[in-house]
Amino acid sequence: MNTTGPAAPRTLVAGVGNVFLGDDGFGVEAAAALAVRGDLPEGVEVADIGIRGVHLAYRVLDGYDTLVLLDATARGGEPGTLYVIDATDPDDRRPAEGGVPLDGHRMTPDAVLALLDTLCAGTGASPPRRTLVVGCEPATVEEGIGLSPRVAAAVPEAVRLVGELVRDEAAVQ
Repeated sequence: MNTTGPAAPRTLVAGVGNVFLGDDGFGVEAAAALAVRGDLPEGVEVADIGIRGVHLAYRVLDGYDTLVLLDATARGGEPGTLYVIDATDPDDRRPAEGGVPLDGHRMTPDAVLALLDTLCAGTGASPPRRTLVVGCEPATVEEGIGLSPRVAAAVPEAVRLVGELVRDEAAVQ
């Protein structure tokens, strides 16, 4: 007899980016700040993925209900602007035209998600029910370690925002 009830929904919050390219390290920095909070719902895991996009795609195959990616996201706004992008629909996550989706050194989130779709189709695994990207407009992605002041100032707000998103997701599952 099962007395433990259903398992808590699993959520993976993955910080992606290259810490050696300035603001491209936003996702990694935000994930590190989120990991020390300690007030996330049961079933939420935070991971520093960095530039290991292929690793991320395979990890998601382990079965997550929700995937939240933290990444620098250039959309034309002011540096430090945060975006929440719903990438649940596979049509919203195709790599850019001319992109090289299987280049392990250039696995952008859209390429990772396209690879995940391919892996799920080939293995019969299910992709996450919901995929969100919390992005931050970078000021610079030139060589150098450390975030620009405006992007660094956005990290606490990104942590707060992700906390809200994962609590909202846990409440509806």
